[in-house]
Amino acid sequence: MIKAVPVRHPGRWVAAAAVAVLAAMLVNNLVTNEAYNWAEQLKYLFSPPVLEGVRNTIWLTVAAMAGGIALGIVLALMRLSANPLLRGAAWIYIWVFRGTPLLTQLLIWGNIGALFPTLGLGIPFGPEFVSAQASALYSAAAAAALGLIFNEAAYMAEIVRGGIQSVDSGQQEAASALGLTKAQTLRRIILPQAMRVIAPPTGNEAISMLKNTSLVMAVPYLELTFAVQNIYAHTYQIIPMLIMACLWYLFLSSLMMIGQHYLERHYGKGYAR
Repeated sequence: MIKAVPVRHPGRWVAAAAVAVLAAMLVNNLVTNEAYNWAEQLKYLFSPPVLEGVRNTIWLTVAAMAGGIALGIVLALMRLSANPLLRGAAWIYIWVFRGTPLLTQLLIWGNIGALFPTLGLGIPFGPEFVSAQASALYSAAAAAALGLIFNEAAYMAEIVRGGIQSVDSGQQEAASALGLTKAQTLRRIILPQAMRVIAPPTGNEAISMLKNTSLVMAVPYLELTFAVQNIYAHTYQIIPMLIMACLWYLFLSSLMMIGQHYLERHYGKGYAR
């Protein structure tokens, strides 16, 4: 009779012990290190400036993703167009906005009045019917939102294009045989199937956008990180305030991860995992 001897894995126990020791050291540091100043964090956690920063962070994320997705779909369709002019224009747009830093783009948007002192409506290369100073029409909130939207559109364009191309070309041929127009085929056949591929990276982009809103302090515009900076500029409690901001970002991103999970599960129905 053969006696089965379970295989021993000493490496696993060593790794588990190392992780346990590191975790204990981390907890000890969080409890005993006075530099965290948890009382100071709790004092400002729900203060009006921080809550205003959180609200601005949320609406910037929603606006940037909504505008980025809408413009990204247009750019993706231009990239897939048979017209070489449309393809070229979309490629140049994506090349510029993906190839330059977001912080630099936001700085430009924040100082756009130096490039276009006046904004107007009229005939191209001809007279203007209505014009106004850019400073009167343009705010820091608009600069922050436009900077994020135009940057995000470049990334969403490639995500949507990849999703559309993942759908078998026979689907479009079958839809044409049934008499559907290209717009109907795209809306009813292609995009619903492409969402299985589009949803995961779009969720990741939304979470990244939540964190990228911290860069709009370059405009400048009051969001969470900027609000925290204003607080520790007076209290000199730099680390506690930055840790508090990280906790807010973790809370918001965790909510978005939950939404992403259900979105992926919805569009992944009928597909093997």
